[in-house]
Amino acid sequence: MEQFILIADDDPAMAKLIQTVVEGEGYVAATAKDGKEAYNALKSGAEFVGAIIDINMPYIDGNDLLNFMRKDDRFAKVPVLIMTGDRDPRASARAISSGAIGFLPKPFTNSQLRTAIQTLVASRGSQ
Repeated sequence: MEQFILIADDDPAMAKLIQTVVEGEGYVAATAKDGKEAYNALKSGAEFVGAIIDINMPYIDGNDLLNFMRKDDRFAKVPVLIMTGDRDPRASARAISSGAIGFLPKPFTNSQLRTAIQTLVASRGSQ
């Protein structure tokens, strides 16, 4: 059975990089260029084993998307990794307090991303 990871980032180059690493780890990447597309992807019926969401996106930002996921029984247990280039230390605290399992500051290396993906999927059973 295919295991999907949602990638939501409005930067096409960043989304492509993450997609390449996610697929290299053996998962199917479902990409969304904004919060609205991510919301629709979640409702598609695919079985998501994790989500990597940028905070700053058009329409629905990453924090609002995370809050939606935590309130909906269908997505409440999907582990979420929040990422941002924002240097505000409150951004990571807000993401974690909203239910993200981790925070990935941009820029990051492929190695850091691979480790984050492994942690993300491993946390699925503990949520």
